[in-house]
Amino acid sequence: MSPTMLDPLDPASAHGTAGDAAAPAAAPGDIGLDAIPGSPQPKVFLPFFVLAWFGLSLALSIIGGGSIPKVFAFLDDATKGVNLSIVAAVGGGVVIVITPLFGRLSDRTMSRLGMRRPWILGGAVAGLVGVGVLAFSSTLWQVIVGWAIVQAGFGATNAAVHALLADQIPMRIRARVSAAASAANALALIIGALMIAVLPNDAQWSWFVVPGAIGAVLSGLLFFGLHDIVRTDRPAPWSWRDMLSTYWLNPVRYRDFFWAWACRLLVTMSIFTVTTYLLFYIIDRMGVPKEQASGTFATGIVCFTAASILTTILFGWISDRTGRRKAIVWVSALLSAAGLTVAVFAPDLTTLLIALTLVGAAQGAFVSVDIAMMTEVLPTFAEAGKDLGIVSLSYQVPQVLVPVLAIPLLAIGGGGENYTALFIAAIVCGVLGGLAVLPIRGVK
Repeated sequence: MSPTMLDPLDPASAHGTAGDAAAPAAAPGDIGLDAIPGSPQPKVFLPFFVLAWFGLSLALSIIGGGSIPKVFAFLDDATKGVNLSIVAAVGGGVVIVITPLFGRLSDRTMSRLGMRRPWILGGAVAGLVGVGVLAFSSTLWQVIVGWAIVQAGFGATNAAVHALLADQIPMRIRARVSAAASAANALALIIGALMIAVLPNDAQWSWFVVPGAIGAVLSGLLFFGLHDIVRTDRPAPWSWRDMLSTYWLNPVRYRDFFWAWACRLLVTMSIFTVTTYLLFYIIDRMGVPKEQASGTFATGIVCFTAASILTTILFGWISDRTGRRKAIVWVSALLSAAGLTVAVFAPDLTTLLIALTLVGAAQGAFVSVDIAMMTEVLPTFAEAGKDLGIVSLSYQVPQVLVPVLAIPLLAIGGGGENYTALFIAAIVCGVLGGLAVLPIRGVK
């Protein structure tokens, strides 16, 4: 369970919208730079939109990457790795199922409150219920139930918030708003890591209630600061075949898309492996007491995120100037492999922080071209929402695969958690991700 990154290619962000008679839905190519299918927004909308993104990132990053691992470290140190893997796999499964489902249901919502606002508010309330369960959990099953509710609740809010990029933000400022949201996401990772470090070790409830409340309140601000689309035309009958199509695209017919998808899957698995088990690595391999490990974890996340931001800007500029995507993916794979190799053999915390900086730089380099590469290999823009839904699975499936694969890898040798085997697997995934771009013909 890593510091959760909100996926910029979430399917909800690409769904078409169906407005009322005064604001009919429009195809992406039909919308001008200033025209949007939604209503004109108040001045507070854009700040509240970015704050909602920040709040969701903060809540999910702290709870998934800091609070739950910390609970397991204090409950039963001997089984913490397996317990975390189980919870992460269940939570990842929930995200995979609910993301496209809630996105499509949001599109079809006919409420006086609008299409998105009921999901923003309802999701935040449900997320708080899950937070309440986690706050007083003392067993594995209680944590599983609480985290599943949190993922489903805040996942519904997240789907609606992402959809507003298409609904309410003109194309002429969409890139800048997306950049602001990405910056808010990065800031949330840093603040979230620092927050879990300063919350008292003897107040488990605070590890969950504080970030959960921030996420819910900031989402609530958007609920009150949004002039939503009210759908008046009844949507076409919904079939399960339509729903299932969200998860599938023919890999033989769309080879470039498949290889780009595979690249994203493997690179995400590599990065997710490191961030998921970082806190336990600090405790078990670096010998930091669990009472102090959150502070070291926070420092590591700061190094990781700062490097990621810098390389995102640098390689994004290089990619736009040169038109090259595949070469930058290879740079990312090499940086990641180097960082993970250093981490495996790190003799002290300083070396580990250097390793995390390299891995963060790799993440930033990949993210700088990832979105552009995926959009350039889409089979058709006429069904961009469905296709981007499949793209989002390459980000979400690792949240299930990594914990499942980690259980046997950590058990190799039987002498405690085998982080060497786990990190070597992450290196292999990163290199294979780099190799996956070689067959792509439609991207330089």
